[in-house]
Amino acid sequence: MAESNKMKEMPVNKLMVQMGIPMILSMALQAVYNIVDSAFVGNMRVGSEAALNALTLVFPVQMLMVAVGIGTGVGTNALLARTLGQGNSKKAAKVAGNSLFLGVIIYVVCLLFGIFGVKAYISSQTVDAEVLEMGVSYLRICCVISFGIIFFSLFEKLLQATGRSLYSTIGQVVGAVVNIILDPIMIYGIGPCPEMGVKGAAYATVIGQVASAVLLLIFHIKLNKEFEHGAKYMKPDGGIIKEIYTIGLPAIIAQALMSIMVYVMNLILKFNPSAQTAYGLFYKVQQFVLFLAFGLRDAITPIIAFAYGMRRKKRIQDGIKYGLIYTVILMILGIVITEIFPGGFATLFNAGPSREYFIGAMRIISVSFLFAGINIAYQGIYQALNGGVESLAISLLRQLIIILPLAGIFSVFARNGQMTVSLIWWAFPITEIISCFVGYVFLKRINKNKVDVLN
Repeated sequence: MAESNKMKEMPVNKLMVQMGIPMILSMALQAVYNIVDSAFVGNMRVGSEAALNALTLVFPVQMLMVAVGIGTGVGTNALLARTLGQGNSKKAAKVAGNSLFLGVIIYVVCLLFGIFGVKAYISSQTVDAEVLEMGVSYLRICCVISFGIIFFSLFEKLLQATGRSLYSTIGQVVGAVVNIILDPIMIYGIGPCPEMGVKGAAYATVIGQVASAVLLLIFHIKLNKEFEHGAKYMKPDGGIIKEIYTIGLPAIIAQALMSIMVYVMNLILKFNPSAQTAYGLFYKVQQFVLFLAFGLRDAITPIIAFAYGMRRKKRIQDGIKYGLIYTVILMILGIVITEIFPGGFATLFNAGPSREYFIGAMRIISVSFLFAGINIAYQGIYQALNGGVESLAISLLRQLIIILPLAGIFSVFARNGQMTVSLIWWAFPITEIISCFVGYVFLKRINKNKVDVLN
């Protein structure tokens, strides 16, 4: 029970660093999957520009699959941590088992979309036959073999909820290394492997995800001894599923809104394919930076949830304080890197005709990272304290209500030649600043209603 005692007694600032670093590395490596694929396909001998565009178009669905898996895991994480904090190991076993049952359901949905829905989705964003073919091939493989990323997301949260975030990072590292090794072999055709282009990138990605999931399954069974394991605990329990999604649904919607936002931005930028590709490439760099905040959020949530289950007011307040301080430090680092090296990232992707648009997007949108990171930390705090409505509201503001109408209005001026495409990029900093102000108001309210009332 050393891990449980650590969650109870270790000073919060040290606990957050100890738990946060592995989670941050884990999320950063998750972002590497998409960056690595784009870097390798951008350097293909033939069709690299079309391949980059195809990966831009499939990215929202990849994000959506991750969203549902991670969102279900976030709900499981917070509920499991709180249940263990209350000392209820029997319910904890049911929480873990029901999360795996939900993983099976999620995979079946992804499989059906991969078989029947992929072509219609890609064709809605492009009329280029080469891009359409590449996009359909890549996305179909990722959907049909999506069980790797789904179950990895669930096992990762089960390990994080018990304080064993280091092991989830080990699994993520293994998957990332497998992906990086296989990408050039399968894309370019090295050794006995035939040249497969974007299909090779897809196979390398899913093989890496499956390797991660299998390793974390082993860790989960061997190390999570605070509760029992077994198929009997996968029997659906409506009450537990409701509790998981009371916490996790806002997280799913938050992640899904990211997919919707990217999809609609692709439609807004459809008038300029080079700008569309540039946005897709930049978004992957942006995700790498913001995933650092997501990783720290995944330390913030169980720490505060565990303390909330124990009704430890001081630990909750420390979790909020240090979570925000560490997030600001990470985001400042991200801004510095992206503002200094935009040309290096463009060269990495071999951006070609999209290079100018890519650098412009990076220079402007990177300003928003500080406020975006704080908003992500706010959402982790809300989720730990049962503030699902507040978390959902921030997501809606950031990824739907403000950003898309603003970008749509700015695009009118860009299409008519009255302004450059760079005007559209300013929608991102404006949106994050407004959302951050609203998030602060929510934090004050939830602190008053949920934390200050504790003895």
